[in-house]
Amino acid sequence: MTMKRPHGDDVNELPVPEAKRNLSFSNAVREVLRQHSAQEFLARFEPFLRRVVREEVERILYTNSATRFCSKYGSEACRSRRWELQIRSKLPSTLFTGSRIEAEDGLPVQVVIVDASSKKTITSGPLSSLKIEALVLNGDFGKDEEEDWSQQEFDANVILEREGKRPLLAGELVISLKDGVGNLGEISFTDNSSWIKSRTFRIGVKVIESSCPEERIREARSEAFVVKDHRGESYRKHYPPALDDDIWRLEKIGKDGVYHKKLSDGGIKTVQDFLRFLVTDSVGLRSKFCSGMSSKSWEATVQHARTCLLGNKIYQYEKSGILLLLNSIYEIVGVAFNGHVCQMLNELSAAQMILMEYVKQSAYKNQIDIVPVDTLSISSPSMSFLALNYASVSGSGVDLQDRGNFKALICTLQEL
Repeated sequence: MTMKRPHGDDVNELPVPEAKRNLSFSNAVREVLRQHSAQEFLARFEPFLRRVVREEVERILYTNSATRFCSKYGSEACRSRRWELQIRSKLPSTLFTGSRIEAEDGLPVQVVIVDASSKKTITSGPLSSLKIEALVLNGDFGKDEEEDWSQQEFDANVILEREGKRPLLAGELVISLKDGVGNLGEISFTDNSSWIKSRTFRIGVKVIESSCPEERIREARSEAFVVKDHRGESYRKHYPPALDDDIWRLEKIGKDGVYHKKLSDGGIKTVQDFLRFLVTDSVGLRSKFCSGMSSKSWEATVQHARTCLLGNKIYQYEKSGILLLLNSIYEIVGVAFNGHVCQMLNELSAAQMILMEYVKQSAYKNQIDIVPVDTLSISSPSMSFLALNYASVSGSGVDLQDRGNFKALICTLQEL
């Protein structure tokens, strides 16, 4: 009888009669033992068994959480997942219907495909150019902080539109990765998130199955966020606020509310106005315009205002040969005495600090005399630090050891 070796097996595996190859495993073993001793069978079968066991163990370990998935979801969840999608961008905590979904920094939302083990981006091969689609997930999906899930679990958390409504996401929902990286296109929500239990959504992305039918690539999900109706966008706060933002963009100051009206009536209409008042007269700001505000609310407003980007614009105030340089909210950033080298505040002596304080109080009382500086027109070496965003310059300040000059300056300042 001719003997046939099973396809793909090692050359040292036991031959199985062709007529017997459809027998059960136990019957096949009995058949082989009739022709070979048990010792010979074990000697030749052991390497084959070791290889099979090793391959299976490696496959299971590669999936990390296969045991949990197998017990909970069945064999489908245990398929090897050597790759996964990731949403690299952080989304804002609040989005609005009709507005493009963007990252917290205002850039497009970035998606990448990575090796599940090394977390390195797959930049070449078929996987690097897969097609993926964006969809909406329940905000509760992932609140247990589990970073792995089965396909059934992911699909069960997909949120569809309410009956009679438009599709929940509108726009360019399908994109192609390039070199393993892609940006979500012009997509936006058509409905708010108030109608589901969690009151929040997540963005999910998954591979379109037709572009990769043989492998399951783990889907990705974003952080949870609230989606509000676009009509509320005109009332939302800005993070961080801009200098020219209306004052009600700050925390705890409601649009057309009592504090908004008090501040506006007092000439404090923008965030810059608020910050300047905070620098020049913080006590007056609190007592005159925000006296009914709790300490906690006041701190929240101040902290939010202080996250504002101040820019590089410089202002100056000069009195009796002493030149103050101020930033956009009138904080002092440098001082020059009688045309000498301009100094940063941490370079001043105690005597210079006294002089600076006198002139500063005069500046705050006469803010109309604080004027903007065109840094490009400054030719004096003492002002050259402006081009370096307030960086310190070399050289020393005016020598104030001359008691006669110091006394004269004090007398002058007392007349201010």
